[in-house]
Amino acid sequence: MSNFLQGRSIRPQPITPETTLTGLVDETFLAYNAARLREACWLYTRKMLEPEVTVGLSITGALTPAGLGMSAFIPLIQHGFVDWIVSTGANLYHDAHFALGLQMHVGSPTLDDRQLREEGVVRIYDVLFDYQVLLSTDAFFRQVLQAEEFQREMSTAEFHHRIGKYLREREKALGAQRLSLLSAACEAGVPVYTSSPGDSSIGMNVARLALDGSRLRLDVARDVNETAAIVLGAKRKGKSAVWILGGGSPKNFVLQTEPQLQEVLGIAEKGHDYFLQITDARPDTGGLSGATPAEAVTWGKVDPDQLPDTVICYTDSTIALPILTAYALANHAPRPLSRLYDRREALYEQLCREYFRARDRQQ
Repeated sequence: MSNFLQGRSIRPQPITPETTLTGLVDETFLAYNAARLREACWLYTRKMLEPEVTVGLSITGALTPAGLGMSAFIPLIQHGFVDWIVSTGANLYHDAHFALGLQMHVGSPTLDDRQLREEGVVRIYDVLFDYQVLLSTDAFFRQVLQAEEFQREMSTAEFHHRIGKYLREREKALGAQRLSLLSAACEAGVPVYTSSPGDSSIGMNVARLALDGSRLRLDVARDVNETAAIVLGAKRKGKSAVWILGGGSPKNFVLQTEPQLQEVLGIAEKGHDYFLQITDARPDTGGLSGATPAEAVTWGKVDPDQLPDTVICYTDSTIALPILTAYALANHAPRPLSRLYDRREALYEQLCREYFRARDRQQ
């Protein structure tokens, strides 16, 4: 028999009312992108969540407006399944609505947008909300960001950590359960970065306050070096994994940590150990969102020896994320929180020491 015919025989049992999610994934996701999603579940739970692995998550697409902050991201954070995050600012802005007691509604993508505009209703595909939700959230950010603690330069991780404290207080005032990703990340010590701080309503409000004399400045150079320091620390004690939802700027930001170490700082490194991406982007258009882990090897982003431990599943994140979350919670015990936010300074100092040694050797 050919070696190509050594894979499991496709002969699944019928799905029944007693079929669990784990059974569904393991026994019926046998081909095409269902099989890739099964491989993603196995890679995440069997390798990426091992004790010595640090997991970085990048988030693009309007996932928090769809409620995935509460249903998926918060449980992942609380179980220690995510150690650091790079997100679009938009996801973090819309995340704040829930902690402020503002409502998002299930809608339809086929409505008359002219009528919605006339009635003050905003649409994100099939998610609808009142225009006042934006104005109220803007007002919250402007009020909070005038506090003295924000009147200086800081990384976006520190910025979001401080915002998370205020959102937690709003949750408590509402008598609500945990509603905000930033609130949960703050409490768990998970640093949250934004790769393009000006590209969201949060950044727009920071810009308005700058016109009013605010001294708040978001330090993107610190972000680049801090995230590289997190990855360096991960590799010096174990392994680094990246889980990419969508693509875009956050995907590049979480991956560029390795070129920052190798190419720019001259520190000996080989790339991330595990790569898991959920995307609907094609690789043949040349965009970063669709770039494969094999291509990433050429940049030093992924360790070439670890290519077998990479998975790309071509599907919608709103489908894959709940399945991956439920599968992980059912099949892996909670991990101790790594609290990388609390260790940022120590990791940054380690990065500086290794950089200066590498620089001195090159001179």
